[in-house]
Amino acid sequence: MSEACNDSTCVVMPVYNEEPTVALVIDAVRAIFDGPLVVVDDGSTDSTASLVAARHDVMLLSHGDNRGYGASLRSGFGTALGLGTETVITMDCDGQHEPRHINEFCRELARCGSDIVSGSRYLPTSGAAGVVPPDRRVVNTHITRLINDVTGWGLTDAFCGFKAYRAEALRRVRIDEAGYAMPLEFWARAWKAGLTVCEMPVERIYMDHDRSFGQDLDDPERRTAYYLQVWQRALNEPAAAPAKG
Repeated sequence: MSEACNDSTCVVMPVYNEEPTVALVIDAVRAIFDGPLVVVDDGSTDSTASLVAARHDVMLLSHGDNRGYGASLRSGFGTALGLGTETVITMDCDGQHEPRHINEFCRELARCGSDIVSGSRYLPTSGAAGVVPPDRRVVNTHITRLINDVTGWGLTDAFCGFKAYRAEALRRVRIDEAGYAMPLEFWARAWKAGLTVCEMPVERIYMDHDRSFGQDLDDPERRTAYYLQVWQRALNEPAAAPAKG
Protein backbone atom coordinates (compact mmCIF):
# COMPACT_ATOMS: atom_id res chain seq x y z
CA MET A 1 0.00 0.00 0.00
CA SER A 2 2.77 2.49 0.90
CA GLU A 3 5.30 3.01 -1.90
CA ALA A 4 7.71 5.49 -0.35
CA CYS A 5 7.18 5.40 3.41
CA ASN A 6 7.92 2.13 5.20
CA ASP A 7 7.45 0.52 8.58
CA SER A 8 10.08 2.82 10.07
CA THR A 9 7.85 5.86 9.39
CA CYS A 10 5.35 7.10 11.98
CA VAL A 11 2.63 9.69 11.41
CA VAL A 12 1.76 11.92 14.39
CA MET A 13 -1.49 13.88 14.43
CA PRO A 14 -2.33 16.34 17.25
CA VAL A 15 -6.09 16.80 17.64
CA TYR A 16 -8.38 19.01 19.66
CA ASN A 17 -12.16 19.04 19.15
CA GLU A 18 -11.93 17.58 15.63
CA GLU A 19 -15.13 15.53 15.80
CA PRO A 20 -16.36 16.56 12.29
CA THR A 21 -13.14 15.54 10.52
CA VAL A 22 -11.09 13.10 12.61
CA ALA A 23 -12.58 9.86 11.27
CA LEU A 24 -12.48 11.05 7.65
CA VAL A 25 -8.87 12.18 7.91
CA ILE A 26 -7.73 8.95 9.56
CA ASP A 27 -9.53 6.95 6.85
CA ALA A 28 -7.77 9.02 4.19
CA VAL A 29 -4.40 8.45 5.85
CA ARG A 30 -5.02 4.72 6.10
CA ALA A 31 -5.90 4.57 2.41
CA ILE A 32 -2.26 5.30 1.53
CA PHE A 33 -0.25 4.62 4.70
CA ASP A 34 -0.24 1.46 6.82
CA GLY A 35 2.55 2.26 9.27
CA PRO A 36 2.24 3.47 12.88
CA LEU A 37 -0.25 6.33 13.33
CA VAL A 38 -0.22 8.19 16.65
CA VAL A 39 -3.13 10.50 17.44
CA VAL A 40 -2.64 12.85 20.39
CA ASP A 41 -5.92 14.11 21.80
CA ASP A 42 -5.26 17.31 23.70
CA GLY A 43 -8.16 17.24 26.15
CA SER A 44 -10.98 17.46 23.60
CA THR A 45 -14.40 18.30 25.01
CA ASP A 46 -16.34 16.76 22.11
CA SER A 47 -16.38 13.15 20.85
CA THR A 48 -12.94 13.26 19.22
CA ALA A 49 -11.25 10.98 21.75
CA SER A 50 -14.02 8.38 21.77
CA LEU A 51 -14.11 8.24 17.97
CA VAL A 52 -10.38 7.59 17.86
CA ALA A 53 -10.45 5.15 20.79
CA ALA A 54 -13.02 3.02 18.96
CA ARG A 55 -10.52 2.32 16.18
CA HIS A 56 -7.97 -0.48 16.13
CA ASP A 57 -5.64 1.04 13.54
CA VAL A 58 -4.26 3.96 15.57
CA MET A 59 -2.42 4.60 18.83
CA LEU A 60 -4.31 7.13 20.94
CA LEU A 61 -2.55 9.33 23.48
CA SER A 62 -4.91 11.34 25.66
CA HIS A 63 -4.12 14.48 27.62
CA GLY A 64 -6.46 14.91 30.56
CA ASP A 65 -6.66 18.63 29.86
CA ASN A 66 -5.83 21.02 27.05
CA ARG A 67 -2.06 21.51 27.23
CA GLY A 68 -1.39 23.08 23.84
CA TYR A 69 -0.13 22.33 20.34
CA GLY A 70 3.52 22.09 21.34
CA ALA A 71 2.72 19.77 24.24
CA SER A 72 0.79 17.49 21.88
CA LEU A 73 3.67 17.25 19.44
CA ARG A 74 6.10 16.61 22.28
CA SER A 75 3.96 13.68 23.43
CA GLY A 76 3.63 12.35 19.91
CA PHE A 77 7.34 12.65 19.19
CA GLY A 78 8.18 10.80 22.39
CA THR A 79 5.91 7.92 21.47
CA ALA A 80 7.14 7.78 17.87
CA LEU A 81 10.79 7.74 18.93
CA GLY A 82 9.99 5.06 21.50
CA LEU A 83 8.70 2.88 18.67
CA GLY A 84 12.11 3.05 17.04
CA THR A 85 10.87 4.85 13.94
CA GLU A 86 13.38 6.56 11.65
CA THR A 87 11.03 9.16 10.14
CA VAL A 88 8.23 11.11 11.81
CA ILE A 89 5.60 12.94 9.79
CA THR A 90 3.30 15.45 11.46
CA MET A 91 -0.01 16.57 10.02
CA ASP A 92 -3.15 18.27 11.25
CA CYS A 93 -6.53 16.61 11.42
CA ASP A 94 -8.83 19.46 10.41
CA GLY A 95 -8.92 18.66 6.70
CA GLN A 96 -6.31 21.26 5.74
CA HIS A 97 -3.53 18.74 5.07
CA GLU A 98 -3.84 16.29 2.19
CA PRO A 99 -2.80 12.77 3.35
CA ARG A 100 -1.67 11.90 -0.18
CA HIS A 101 1.47 13.96 0.49
CA ILE A 102 2.69 11.53 3.15
CA ASN A 103 4.63 9.40 0.70
CA GLU A 104 5.89 12.52 -1.06
CA PHE A 105 7.39 13.71 2.22
CA CYS A 106 9.29 10.44 2.59
CA ARG A 107 10.59 10.69 -0.96
CA GLU A 108 11.59 14.32 -0.53
CA LEU A 109 13.40 13.60 2.73
CA ALA A 110 15.50 11.04 0.87
CA ARG A 111 15.97 13.26 -2.17
CA CYS A 112 16.99 16.53 -0.53
CA GLY A 113 19.11 14.92 2.18
CA SER A 114 18.02 17.40 4.86
CA ASP A 115 17.10 16.65 8.46
CA ILE A 116 13.62 18.14 8.06
CA VAL A 117 11.24 18.59 5.14
CA SER A 118 8.80 21.38 5.88
CA GLY A 119 5.59 21.79 3.92
CA SER A 120 5.05 25.19 2.38
CA ARG A 121 1.73 26.70 1.38
CA TYR A 122 3.48 29.61 -0.35
CA LEU A 123 5.74 28.06 -2.98
CA PRO A 124 4.86 28.80 -6.62
CA THR A 125 3.49 25.28 -7.11
CA SER A 126 1.47 25.17 -3.86
CA GLY A 127 -2.21 24.71 -4.60
CA ALA A 128 -4.87 26.82 -2.89
CA ALA A 129 -8.46 26.47 -1.71
CA GLY A 130 -10.15 29.23 0.23
CA VAL A 131 -8.72 32.56 1.28
CA VAL A 132 -5.95 33.07 3.83
CA PRO A 133 -7.08 35.37 6.65
CA PRO A 134 -5.01 38.52 5.95
CA ASP A 135 -3.59 38.83 9.46
CA ARG A 136 -2.27 35.25 9.36
CA ARG A 137 -0.46 35.85 6.08
CA VAL A 138 1.09 39.07 7.43
CA VAL A 139 2.27 37.40 10.66
CA ASN A 140 3.62 34.36 8.80
CA THR A 141 5.53 36.53 6.32
CA HIS A 142 7.05 38.66 9.07
CA ILE A 143 8.13 35.74 11.25
CA THR A 144 9.41 33.70 8.31
CA ARG A 145 11.57 36.60 7.15
CA LEU A 146 12.96 36.99 10.66
CA ILE A 147 13.90 33.30 10.82
CA ASN A 148 15.57 33.48 7.42
CA ASP A 149 17.57 36.56 8.43
CA VAL A 150 19.13 34.52 11.23
CA THR A 151 19.36 31.04 9.73
CA GLY A 152 19.77 31.70 6.01
CA TRP A 153 17.42 28.79 5.31
CA GLY A 154 15.23 30.60 2.78
CA LEU A 155 11.94 29.31 4.14
CA THR A 156 8.67 30.50 2.65
CA ASP A 157 6.33 29.18 5.37
CA ALA A 158 7.46 29.00 9.00
CA PHE A 159 4.19 27.70 10.41
CA CYS A 160 2.99 24.81 8.27
CA GLY A 161 2.39 21.80 10.53
CA PHE A 162 2.82 19.28 7.71
CA LYS A 163 6.44 18.13 8.09
CA ALA A 164 8.78 15.16 7.94
CA TYR A 165 11.60 14.78 10.47
CA ARG A 166 14.46 12.36 10.68
CA ALA A 167 14.27 10.73 14.10
CA GLU A 168 17.86 11.69 14.83
CA ALA A 169 16.96 15.35 14.26
CA LEU A 170 14.16 15.15 16.83
CA ARG A 171 16.55 13.60 19.34
CA ARG A 172 18.82 16.62 18.98
CA VAL A 173 16.16 19.26 19.66
CA ARG A 174 14.48 19.71 23.04
CA ILE A 175 10.87 20.92 23.04
CA ASP A 176 9.61 22.88 26.02
CA GLU A 177 7.10 25.33 24.57
CA ALA A 178 3.58 23.96 25.03
CA GLY A 179 1.66 26.41 22.87
CA TYR A 180 1.39 27.53 19.26
CA ALA A 181 4.85 29.15 19.34
CA MET A 182 6.51 25.74 19.59
CA PRO A 183 7.64 25.96 15.91
CA LEU A 184 9.62 29.12 16.74
CA GLU A 185 11.39 27.40 19.61
CA PHE A 186 12.04 24.39 17.40
CA TRP A 187 13.46 26.44 14.51
CA ALA A 188 15.81 28.33 16.81
CA ARG A 189 17.10 25.19 18.50
CA ALA A 190 17.31 23.27 15.21
CA TRP A 191 19.44 26.02 13.69
CA LYS A 192 21.70 26.12 16.73
CA ALA A 193 22.04 22.32 16.50
CA GLY A 194 23.20 22.62 12.89
CA LEU A 195 20.17 20.90 11.38
CA THR A 196 19.19 21.42 7.75
CA VAL A 197 15.77 22.08 6.22
CA CYS A 198 14.21 21.89 2.79
CA GLU A 199 10.65 22.69 1.74
CA MET A 200 8.09 21.03 -0.51
CA PRO A 201 4.79 22.44 -1.73
CA VAL A 202 1.50 21.55 -0.05
CA GLU A 203 -1.94 23.00 -0.55
CA ARG A 204 -3.04 26.19 1.16
CA ILE A 205 -6.50 25.20 2.39
CA TYR A 206 -8.63 27.44 4.60
CA MET A 207 -12.13 26.25 5.41
CA ASP A 208 -12.73 27.66 8.92
CA HIS A 209 -11.92 31.33 9.42
CA ASP A 210 -13.44 31.20 12.88
CA ARG A 211 -10.83 28.82 14.32
CA SER A 212 -9.37 30.44 17.43
CA PHE A 213 -5.82 30.43 18.76
CA GLY A 214 -7.19 31.02 22.28
CA GLN A 215 -5.55 32.86 25.17
CA ASP A 216 -6.08 36.28 23.48
CA LEU A 217 -3.82 35.18 20.60
CA ASP A 218 -6.48 35.91 17.99
CA ASP A 219 -5.18 39.46 18.18
CA PRO A 220 -2.34 39.48 15.60
CA GLU A 221 -0.17 41.91 17.57
CA ARG A 222 -0.33 39.80 20.72
CA ARG A 223 0.26 36.66 18.69
CA THR A 224 3.31 38.17 17.01
CA ALA A 225 4.70 39.37 20.33
CA TYR A 226 4.28 35.87 21.76
CA TYR A 227 6.03 34.28 18.79
CA LEU A 228 8.91 36.74 19.00
CA GLN A 229 9.32 36.21 22.73
CA VAL A 230 9.62 32.44 22.32
CA TRP A 231 11.94 32.78 19.31
CA GLN A 232 14.27 35.21 21.04
CA ARG A 233 14.34 33.19 24.26
CA ALA A 234 15.31 30.01 22.42
CA LEU A 235 17.83 31.86 20.29
CA ASN A 236 19.58 33.45 23.29
CA GLU A 237 19.63 30.47 25.63
CA PRO A 238 22.93 28.73 26.37
CA ALA A 239 23.68 25.51 24.56
CA ALA A 240 21.83 22.57 26.08
CA ALA A 241 22.42 18.84 26.05
CA PRO A 242 20.68 17.06 23.13
CA ALA A 243 17.21 15.70 23.78
CA LYS A 244 17.04 11.97 24.47
CA GLY A 245 14.85 9.69 22.38
